[in-house]
Formats: sequence, C-alpha cells, structure tokens
Amino acid sequence: MQIVLYQPEIPPNTGNIARLCAATQTPLHLIEPLGFRLEDKYLRRAGLDYWKHVQVRVWPNWEEFLEGISPGRLVFSSARKGVELHQFPFQEQDLLVFGPETRGLPPELLANDAPCIRVPIWGEVRSLNLSTCAGIVLYEALRQTGGIP
Repeated sequence: MQIVLYQPEIPPNTGNIARLCAATQTPLHLIEPLGFRLEDKYLRRAGLDYWKHVQVRVWPNWEEFLEGISPGRLVFSSARKGVELHQFPFQEQDLLVFGPETRGLPPELLANDAPCIRVPIWGEVRSLNLSTCAGIVLYEALRQTGGIP
C-alpha cells in the first residue's frame, strides 16, 4: 500500500497522515502544489518526531507522479461517489489517492477508469476529516490484503 495526497492544503492533516504512514511503514506521496511548506511548524507538530521514519516523496505535479511511480493500481477516494470501502477488493500494490480538503479530487482524475471508493457516512456531516479517512481506508486495505502483522 501507498498513500498519495493530491495537493493537500492543511498542515496538521498531512502531519497526521505522515504519522500514520510511519506507524504502518506505508510510503507517502505528496503532489504539489502544497498548501503549506514542509517546514511548517503545524505540519511538524502533527507528525511529531516521526518524520524520519516516513518514506515521503514530493512530486511537482500529477503527470510526473504518474511517470515516476512504481507499478500499482490507483484507487481514488471521494466523499460522495464510489464503492463503499468495505465492499471494495483492495490489492497489495494499491496507491490510495486522497484529494485536497476543501474541494476533493478534481473531476478529470475521477473521470478515468480507476476505481473510486468512499467511506460510508450516515450522520449529518458532509465529509470526514482527511486524516481520519486516510486511516480508515489504509487499515481496511491492509486488513483485506493481510498487511496487518
């Protein structure tokens, strides 16, 4: 598994996801532009001292990311469309792609043939926090593929 954050905007969310990646030894990809600098104190605070344990790579744009990644299936996430994650068959080499907090993934990315998943919500909220969603999706994907020791 790998986590891909497409143009993340909020430093604490990215820091929390980096901490998640450190805890699960999951590579993290950040697609620019970022809504913060990697030196941002809020980003660092949320990730605490775990950044040295994160395999992180920053890509200047989506096209270079696609050209440079290792083989794997892109799995897009959306708050409103796609298969509910517990009904989706994850694969070990999946790249879990999450969009920016305020607008989600752009329609042109969601329009391709790659699968799209969503975390079910039945309460009175529009969406879940990005770092919460990433944790739910990653652990379900790892559970399904035998990636939890």
